[in-house]
Formats: sequence, C-alpha cells, structure tokens
Amino acid sequence: MSPRPHIAAGLYLVLVVIASASALAQPLPPADAARTETIELGRDASHRMTVPVRIGAAGPYDFLVDTGAERTVLARDIATRLGLGSAGTARMVGVAGVQDVDLVEVEEIGLGSRSFYGLFAPLLDGGNIGADGIVGLDSLQGQRVLLDFDRNRMAVGEAEDLGGNKGFEITVTARRKSGQLIMTDAVLDGVRTAVVIDTGSDASIGNRALQKALAKRRQAERTRLFSVTGQTIFADVGFARRLELGRLVLGNTALVFADAPPFDHLGLGRKPALLLGMNQLRLFHRVAIDFAARRILFDMPDGLRPLDPLFMPPA
Repeated sequence: MSPRPHIAAGLYLVLVVIASASALAQPLPPADAARTETIELGRDASHRMTVPVRIGAAGPYDFLVDTGAERTVLARDIATRLGLGSAGTARMVGVAGVQDVDLVEVEEIGLGSRSFYGLFAPLLDGGNIGADGIVGLDSLQGQRVLLDFDRNRMAVGEAEDLGGNKGFEITVTARRKSGQLIMTDAVLDGVRTAVVIDTGSDASIGNRALQKALAKRRQAERTRLFSVTGQTIFADVGFARRLELGRLVLGNTALVFADAPPFDHLGLGRKPALLLGMNQLRLFHRVAIDFAARRILFDMPDGLRPLDPLFMPPA
C-alpha cells in the first residue's frame, strides 16, 4: 500500500500584475485594536489549524492558519457570494507548481477584534484549500503568534502581552526572507539545514539538496503532495533520526522530499532545507513565532529537557 497523500498549503506570491502598486502594501490593524487577541482554533481533516474570520460584516468563515503563506487567500465561491470586484492577476508559487490566479480587493478582514484593511487577496477553489480561505503572513507580520496546542488556541499580540519568554525552554533565532522566518542553524542527521515553520502543511517537506546530502535518494516508497492550488507533485518518503534546532532535539522525524518551487523562491533551492509541518509542531505544548524579534520559541513536552530527544528509539 502506498503512503497516504499529504496536504501542503504554503503559498508564495511572486509577481502581481495590476494597475496599482498598493497591492503590495501590508494591511494594518486600526489604532484601537486590542493589544492581544486570543482565538479558539479549529482543526481540518489534515490536522491543520483553522480560525474564524470575518469579511466586512459577513461571516465568520473558517480560514486555515498558514505561516508558509505570504498572502491571505480567499475561496473563489466566497468572493463571488460577496460580490468582490476583480483587482488583476498574480503569479502564485505553491509546493506543487506555479500558476496564475485572480486577485480581489478586500476592504476589511476581521480576526477576533482585530481588523485588517485594504488587502488584495488571491482566489483559490475552496475545495482545494479545505477551508474558506487562508490567513497568511500579511495579517501576522510584526506580531508574536502563539500557538497553544494544549488549549487549542492561537494568540496574536506583542511579546510582553503574551507572557514574554516565560515557560519556553528553547529559543531559536532566525533570519527574514520574503516575510518568512528561516532558522539557519538546524542540523538534521549531521547535515546543516535551513528550516521554515509551515503550519499550512501536515507533512515536513525537505528539498532535493537535503535528500542528496542525506544519501537517501533510493527510497522505495513515494507519495503525493496536494497543494491548495489544486496541483499535485510526487515526493519520496524519508526519515531522519535526529533534528537539532539549537538545544532542541527531535527524534524519528518523518519527511517527504520533493522539487517544491517555494525552496527556490526563498533562495533555498541549492542548500539543504526543510519546511517543518504540523506533524512535528504538535509534539510541543506551545510554539511562539515572534516576527518582530525574529525568534521562534518552543515549550517542551512534560518530562523532557533541552537536548533530550523526542521519541528517539533505542539504539
């Protein structure tokens, strides 16, 4: 039996072709927005996180939370139902390929008590997304995003308003590229690897450079990655015994390897790189992604200390 297919949502908006350059601007919350917003998380069939989102006065709608997506995305049928006007086209890079998509202008998107204005959202089929839309990095930049898996909540706000660094055993610094935070000091089975947190993917995806460095090209099993763009790509099934992120060690890391275009977009095509998906992130009590400070923080499972391997089999 072949391995089950994986859903990988990460999107990267490469080129926008419209009359106004304002489509590239970051949407801003109003001055009176709450400093901290806590939102109950849902979960889709692939164990990815969803949150309720309003579009103007309509909704709420279920949006996927995707830290691998540069832009907030809207399902085509929702845009049609709301009568949103066309704002041109864009070229979008997903894990399975590149394609042109339509854009619509969204005057207001509400996430809890926060509102973001003047978004230009790409349209995708809701059936491929598995939700009514995607909350991307354009709605999260400059904030700390706290993912509390124990309480099934997401909080967005300033770091000090979310408790600072208290309770997090591991802090990993990162660099910024196209809105993403990239951890560059990770080591996977002895291979130095760049790592991006990708909450939109149920699987952790390695590039071919990582596969080659691990000398694991001869994998007998293959699977398919399904992108929210509706495209698919074949991938090789892999496995790593040890993933080190600073003082954090993950054991028994399941991987898939693919020629996914986002790696090239992030400048990671030629060096070993990994999109760390929900199958690994849910091992922790909490994960905080601090875009302002360029840090990612991990709250370890009970009974484990930094450098203790998670689920490492005996030698």
